[in-house]
Amino acid sequence: MPDVYVIDAEAAIELARRGHTTPGGNYALFAPTLLRSQVLSILHTELVTQDGDPKEMLALAEAACRLPRRLLGDAVLRATAWRIATEHPWSSTLASEYIALTLLHGKALIANDDELRANASGIVPTDTVDSFLARVEPRGRTS
Repeated sequence: MPDVYVIDAEAAIELARRGHTTPGGNYALFAPTLLRSQVLSILHTELVTQDGDPKEMLALAEAACRLPRRLLGDAVLRATAWRIATEHPWSSTLASEYIALTLLHGKALIANDDELRANASGIVPTDTVDSFLARVEPRGRTS
């Protein structure tokens, strides 16, 4: 079984921008089902605030959403996310879904969102896209 890494929406977008494709061998990328909505929202905000090309942004969103091998949102994940958010006490469960998925299935949470990495610190291992790619693809290959 390959190592599983959980990616947040910003990491998925960054990987897609770099032309990254999920490999078949040494690791797998997972995400909670909310990733798709977050990716779409982040990129639509970029479109509006930076006057981007709608077709290019939508294509980037599709590429980012294809990266995870699995999108999970089952009852165990929801209950674990609820517990984590309640224990900390966070008003939202969005961050806790990524953290819960990492606790349940992942080796580390790959997050380009600084606040998410800060929230996850001490609960699960975290990493940035740059550090993750340097570790799993040491020659700098991204596809």
